[in-house]
Amino acid sequence: MFRFLSKFLPNEKLKAEWVSVLGNPKLFTAIFLILYTFSSFCVWKKYSWSPSSQINFGKEFADQNKEQTPPGAIVFLGEEGNLGAGYDGQIFYYYSRMLSGFSLDWPHGFETSFRAPRIGYPLLVSPFGWLGMYGTIFGMYFLNLGIFYLSYLAIRDLLPDPKKYLSAFYLLSPFALGSYILLVSDTVMMGLSVLAYWAFIRKRFITFSFLAGLAILTKEQAVFLFFPLGLTTLFQKEFRKSIWVASSLILPVAWSLYLRTQFPEWTPGSLGHFFDPFGGLSGYFGELQQALVSGDKNLILLIKKFSRFPLVLLLLSGTYLLFRGDWKKGLGFRLGFGILLLTAYAGGYILYWATYENVSRMFTFSLPLLILWEKEDESLPSGTYWALTGIILISFLIKLAFVSKPLRHLVW
Repeated sequence: MFRFLSKFLPNEKLKAEWVSVLGNPKLFTAIFLILYTFSSFCVWKKYSWSPSSQINFGKEFADQNKEQTPPGAIVFLGEEGNLGAGYDGQIFYYYSRMLSGFSLDWPHGFETSFRAPRIGYPLLVSPFGWLGMYGTIFGMYFLNLGIFYLSYLAIRDLLPDPKKYLSAFYLLSPFALGSYILLVSDTVMMGLSVLAYWAFIRKRFITFSFLAGLAILTKEQAVFLFFPLGLTTLFQKEFRKSIWVASSLILPVAWSLYLRTQFPEWTPGSLGHFFDPFGGLSGYFGELQQALVSGDKNLILLIKKFSRFPLVLLLLSGTYLLFRGDWKKGLGFRLGFGILLLTAYAGGYILYWATYENVSRMFTFSLPLLILWEKEDESLPSGTYWALTGIILISFLIKLAFVSKPLRHLVW
């Protein structure tokens, strides 16, 4: 990244000033607050200024869980031929409401195969539910913003002074912002993982074990950091640390064993049904080809179809990075970054590449992995990856403010 800045800022004094600006925590905290406030404003104004609009309740599931759907909530009806299924935020809401009532009666309408294992986020939100349904909604906002900002402070603390400017890119992640807009679990998982890694480096191993286990229970992508970390400690013959890394599996394994007693049909292998190597990419390119050949002049529709193309470029840029830099430095982070990209290549079309929201979430964890990798390897030519991330952020804000139109909905 430093080399990338040098190409555009050949003057050393000017480059140093830019690095100083990027490394200013007060400035970027203010930008963070403005950015997230503006993004919520763009959503709320379309739906009667209701915070529930970011939960994305769908009528199909609201009807099946009437007692736990908050009065006055924005409930989406879907388009013609669609039951109004909403989006994943509602799953975590209903899951958390169940836990707030000290119950394990699974919410109606949701399958359990890969939802039930992800108890981390709903569990953290559940104490807010004691204040009522809107307490749960507040908790989802609070967890997304609070844990993310704490992890920013943690990753900044881990970086040496010359590299602290990289933390600004973490805080302005378009993928974390996208997760917040949908109030889903990706940013919470990433934040918990970074906080766990900070605890590991600071030798607070009990804290690490708890936070890492909670991160895995929030979303399985957390292992993209902890699996390479465990291999690194083994390679370095730090066996005591290896045991601590392995201890992060205690909570997920215990919860999985419990799930087998409640849902006998559930197996960890059920996640494999979501992957179709290169099927997602080929499906998306077929979609683009069809749009270009058809001559459809609907500008909004074309913008939505091409909104995923920067993610394809980001995937290619990340692949290039995998084969660059010093292979003796940051090997664990290179491995984690590579596994993450592999899942993007393997993601199917229907559940991933067919929508911007689904496929973009696959890249959320790439940013902290890249920052920690750059901390170890100064020769990594990451400038293009960061530039594309910036373009994706700007594109997302334009889409949020000007392209996205209100969806069919009702007030519950």
